[in-house]
Amino acid sequence: MRHISRPAAAAAMAAALVAGMTACGDDAGTGSTGGGSGSGQIGLDLPRADSDFWNSYAKYVPQFATELGIDLMTPTNSQNDVAKLVANAQALQSQGAKAIVMAPQDTGAIATTLSTLESKKIPVVTVDTRPDKGKVFMVVRADNRAYGQKACDFLGEKLGGTGKVIEFQGSLSSVNGRDRSEAFIECMKSKYPGITVFEEPTEWEGTKAAAALQTRLAQHPDIKGIYMQAGGVFLAPTLQVLKSKNLLVPPEDPKHIFIVSNDGIPQEFEAIRKGEIDATVSQPADLYAKYALFYAKAAVEGRTFQPGPTDHGSTIIDVGNGTLEDQLPAPLVTKENVDDQALWGNQIGK
Repeated sequence: MRHISRPAAAAAMAAALVAGMTACGDDAGTGSTGGGSGSGQIGLDLPRADSDFWNSYAKYVPQFATELGIDLMTPTNSQNDVAKLVANAQALQSQGAKAIVMAPQDTGAIATTLSTLESKKIPVVTVDTRPDKGKVFMVVRADNRAYGQKACDFLGEKLGGTGKVIEFQGSLSSVNGRDRSEAFIECMKSKYPGITVFEEPTEWEGTKAAAALQTRLAQHPDIKGIYMQAGGVFLAPTLQVLKSKNLLVPPEDPKHIFIVSNDGIPQEFEAIRKGEIDATVSQPADLYAKYALFYAKAAVEGRTFQPGPTDHGSTIIDVGNGTLEDQLPAPLVTKENVDDQALWGNQIGK
């Protein structure tokens, strides 16, 4: 991980970031207007503690809060429970939060809370997920349909357009689970009709993925591909099942099952190096933390943003209902680029 800057350097970095975003807007339509001094306290809810990806995100939060000069309240953790998220948001509001960063895992059940916060003039930034209803100041996310398409193309090419694949779907109550699942199956049907896909809903639970894999392998021992929509929860149980069946073998072995994942955690990178899995899409845990906090601070300061390309390699899009989404880059990682030190999965913990 990069070292946390000293106070003077942190202040300079924050000023440069704000100036850079404003300049970008003047030229490319994504900068802010308005401004103010003093952002006040910003609240943040962590979505869960049972995912290596979200635990990595949590490690980046205090670093970027310091670099951006943010008065961050003690983070809460909703533990993948929307009722806890609602309660945590209420608590942060009562404690004086001027803006709240959250990552609702059930994107259809948070609308009432968002409406309440909007009525209290407390802007919300959501990370990784976009609410199905309700207005937020900014969504900090990657293009999740691209995740499914990249996974489809990777497996389609590795299998030569024929064979059987199992897909561990995330929760379909989440826009992420829906986007990845829909894009994956649409791509398979249109580009690789010779591949049979077994779609397995998991609610983002590793135990459900492991059980589905056990059952499908018993029924179809010729499965040759796996798409894991979240390596942070699916990687370990998947490898355990394959190892128990003597299927955890190198890519050169005819018994090898090609695996593509989503997250970009260090554990996935190590599995790629070992030849246990073949690829993952790197969700930017570091940039999620950085820009979620950046936009929360900007919201409190009265700044606004417009659709268009940004100066940090992303694109802001209008997703309707007065909500903008900053779609951050998420590269495919394979054995060819797994050692790239620019990837956050190679920086965390260093």
